Amino acid sequence: MAVSLLDRAPRRLREANGMSWQDRISVDPAVRSGKPCIKGTRITVYDVLEYMAGGMSEKEILADFPDLTGEDIRACLAFAAARERRLSSPAA
Repeated sequence: MAVSLLDRAPRRLREANGMSWQDRISVDPAVRSGKPCIKGTRITVYDVLEYMAGGMSEKEILADFPDLTGEDIRACLAFAAARERRLSSPAA
């Protein structure tokens, strides 16, 4: 049985405010070619991370994308951390 990214994520990432990144991030082949997106939007995790890497603050991102919340941005970060953890862990 495969272990999901969520099962490997630290407890604090899974349970922040009683939600996990899986509550806010979805992958749908019919939306943005299956890239991970914030649920109910076409905004990808990659987009949010790139804005942050480019120096945009959370406040600036939220001003530019009123459909997003601070929790959505944190879910993107948690998703990226879980993916990185999976990629950098040796295969079991």
